[in-house]
Amino acid sequence: MSNSTILEPATKTAAAAQPLAGTSISGSQAVLEALLAEGVDTIFGYPGGAIMPIYDALYDYTDKLQHILVRHEQGGIHAGQGYARSSGRTGVVFATSGPGATNLVTGLADAMIDSTPLVCITGQVFAHLLGTDAFQETDVINITTPVTKWNYQVTDATEIPSVLAKAFYIAKTGRPGPVLIDITKNAQLQKFDYEGYTPCEHIRSYRPKPIVRKEYIAEAAKLINSAKKPFVIFGQGVILGQAEKEFKAFIEKGGFPAAWTIMGMSAIPTDHPLGVGMLGMHGNYAPNVLTNDCDVLIAIGMRFDDRVTGRLDKYAKQAQVVHLDIDPAEIDKNVKSAVPVWGDCKETLPMLTQLLEKNDHSAWLAKFRELEAEEIKEVITDELNPTTEILTMGEVIKTLNELTGGNAIIVTDVGQHQMVACRYAKYNNSKSNVTSGGLGTMGFGLPAAIGAKYGAPDTTVVAVIGDGGFQMTIQELGTIMQFGAAVKILILNNQFLGMVRQWQQLFHDKRYSFVNITSPDYITVAKGYGIEGKRIDQRADLKTALQTMLDHDGSYLLEVMVGKENNVFPMVPQGCSVSEIRLK
Repeated sequence: MSNSTILEPATKTAAAAQPLAGTSISGSQAVLEALLAEGVDTIFGYPGGAIMPIYDALYDYTDKLQHILVRHEQGGIHAGQGYARSSGRTGVVFATSGPGATNLVTGLADAMIDSTPLVCITGQVFAHLLGTDAFQETDVINITTPVTKWNYQVTDATEIPSVLAKAFYIAKTGRPGPVLIDITKNAQLQKFDYEGYTPCEHIRSYRPKPIVRKEYIAEAAKLINSAKKPFVIFGQGVILGQAEKEFKAFIEKGGFPAAWTIMGMSAIPTDHPLGVGMLGMHGNYAPNVLTNDCDVLIAIGMRFDDRVTGRLDKYAKQAQVVHLDIDPAEIDKNVKSAVPVWGDCKETLPMLTQLLEKNDHSAWLAKFRELEAEEIKEVITDELNPTTEILTMGEVIKTLNELTGGNAIIVTDVGQHQMVACRYAKYNNSKSNVTSGGLGTMGFGLPAAIGAKYGAPDTTVVAVIGDGGFQMTIQELGTIMQFGAAVKILILNNQFLGMVRQWQQLFHDKRYSFVNITSPDYITVAKGYGIEGKRIDQRADLKTALQTMLDHDGSYLLEVMVGKENNVFPMVPQGCSVSEIRLK
């Protein structure tokens, strides 16, 4: 979205009673009043000179707004992402100018590609200093334009209420995403006559939901009803649209085999009888292979990422594609659709379901189960029930499943442990899988788990992290120490940057170039932060150690030493078709 879009007047609703309306307040107070009006309860942030007036005002709002002081701005924005993903609400992040703002960029890019709603508020130097290379000045607007859904710089305090109203509206509507509002220091200090806060409900030229075309719904239903081998693949759009019930009704009426992307996982329980597993490079064998055998491919709330499609010129060429998505830009971007269905799937799925004929497709579903049995025999049995003395990541996740019953939120970092966790973790509830999908950000896991715990305080949150990614944001143990987030930290330590090592083994003749990584004594480090922990390397200790971690009052760190050169299979080699997936 361009900056000009936001300047169009918004439709206003009647403002709720606000105590400060009709008084003179500072821009900083206006920021905090906006957050309260939007129902914000938690902010993740780090103060600095350019945002100091907002933090000064926050001093008087601590009874209404909870601020979590992170140890690095990247930790703050990943925590905001975790909060948004586990709660379904918009995450809020504060940072100062210059390096504070630039430290948000990785998280902004991650949130942008994974459609996570965030409002990030950064301080900026005084307006008269803009463009002078003042101390801690960076052009945060131009830096973040490619990785935000919208951004805007405020230089006059009178703009703050309306700009923040639009920021929240843009972040959470349509295809969600991150918004950054940069506020100069003079605007934070400036007093103005406050007329109250009016939430935004409309912006001219911004249409968050495309108009649903009923003729396409009818055309899609006709095509689906005629299918002999229909196959549903779904992504996070089902979760973001809060359409889990509608989606479940759709697949059950049609009897469709349904596979999830890494971001769509948990939209239906992983043991649903029509669920056939995870798509993608390290996904399950059956859904990858049979993508190239189905006759109608029904894609819902997913964007045909390259990790899902493999070679596009060999992807589902035999199938007619029905693509449901709220973002028209995703339709026909990578895979040509026979029928495009634009709109929010919470609205379009019931319309489509109403036109479906009741079916079961049991013979077609049986083909998935046959290939699933082959994967169990060739891969899964050895991973979950190894016969060697060396612990595998898969058996750790299997044991964790047994103890949590599939009711925990699992937050993963990025690497082999991520793929193993996403392959084998069990989920009963939506919004239970929190991971960095599109950007693949190492260091995401620990701070995102902290945020997830604040977003779902009554749910067990387990951070599954590799030894490489953990060291990227290990300082956030200090955030846990200070604020007491009861995150269970499970480090799967293979003493390698495992995913890179796997590629080097398979495709670079075992030339292990700088993937050996030495770790500190994590248990001692954790104790330095007041966090209890244990390190194990024996199978006999696994279940008891995991139970101790889960039962511990507060956060806990469990380090499990796993096989150094274990690989994650199946695997679709880069440049190959999904049907060329390797079991070994």
